[in-house]
Amino acid sequence: MTPLLKIDEPRKARGAAPDAFALWRLGFRPFYLLASAFAALSIALWALQFAGVLPHAYLHGPLWHAHEMLFGFALAVVVGFLLTAGRNWSGRPTPTGAPLAALAALWLAGRVLVLTPWGWAAAVVNAAFPLAAAVALAIPFLAARNRRNYFFVALLGLLAAASLAFHLAQLGVIDTSGMPGIQVGLDVVLFIMAVMGGRVIPMFTNNGVPGAQASRHPLVEKLALGSVLAVLAADIAGLGGAVLAAVLAVAAAAHAARWWRWQPWTTLRTPLVWILHAAYLWIVLHLVLRALALAEVVPASAATHALTVGAIGGLVIGMMTRTARGHTGRPLRAGRLEVACYALVLLAAVVRVAVPLVLPAATLAAILASAALWSAGFALYAVGYWPVLTRPRLDGLPG
Repeated sequence: MTPLLKIDEPRKARGAAPDAFALWRLGFRPFYLLASAFAALSIALWALQFAGVLPHAYLHGPLWHAHEMLFGFALAVVVGFLLTAGRNWSGRPTPTGAPLAALAALWLAGRVLVLTPWGWAAAVVNAAFPLAAAVALAIPFLAARNRRNYFFVALLGLLAAASLAFHLAQLGVIDTSGMPGIQVGLDVVLFIMAVMGGRVIPMFTNNGVPGAQASRHPLVEKLALGSVLAVLAADIAGLGGAVLAAVLAVAAAAHAARWWRWQPWTTLRTPLVWILHAAYLWIVLHLVLRALALAEVVPASAATHALTVGAIGGLVIGMMTRTARGHTGRPLRAGRLEVACYALVLLAAVVRVAVPLVLPAATLAAILASAALWSAGFALYAVGYWPVLTRPRLDGLPG
């Protein structure tokens, strides 16, 4: 089986110039840096827009926030990860240098255009970015006949369609609020996390924790992934009610069983691993809360933010630290900076989800506090990992 990501301990340096600029050497470098900086800054931009400082924005307030956290922040990390992993999966090169810089520029253009009145330009560019990434991934996959991972190309295409549907709704071309596009996009990212989590979390647990015996059961795996696909299909079809709630309940049970088989209790002394387990647990909470929201027991925002802040935020910060260290020839150990990032992002999730449920009157304060914690966590990563992402590997290897 082709390894997901080959992450080795650093080898003896081979004469790499330590001061060379290496940002465009592999996909994770620019997209991790851009995503973390954007995650830290976007909350402030959202507040400025909400306060009226950016009066001519194409997308306003909550719509901008929802769109950019999904198609800006999360998608950037997904693309950076897939371009990096895709090289290992296929044994073929993925974009570097000028093509990689052009892809990053396309992403950046999308972030700028949604802050302007040019809605059609924003629609085209934001749909073009995942399509361009899909092509960049398809070329090495097809050349290597890496059929096992073709579905990632299709998922990027589906994200492009979801983004376009959102924009067409805002432009009045289709008669919908635009939120169905956001929900489908979230479901696709959830499926990507479920697939990648199943591949890497048990492997990282067994490799990083002495004595751990994380395992996967074929039936549990099929049920976990199949139930998320069922949720995605229901959201595309616009279904809801008791049927969707039942599917969500099954999905929650399957993912809870999956998580338990990975033995999370063995990882408490290994931050680089426990962050992945902690983040994955938020997937279970998201599925439970979404089922409860359909029954109007809890607000839908609780389920959404369990996924976006807890699961996506936690898995992103965990994978961005681990893969960045591994692919730059650094030891696979989390220091104080990494642990601080983990704690800030996870605490942001707890505050954003739990406080409004327990103390509804404190919702506004919880939102502001969560935003501050989130921004601090990703700003810390962006600053701390700037030299990691922009300088050559310590072992002198390419990438």
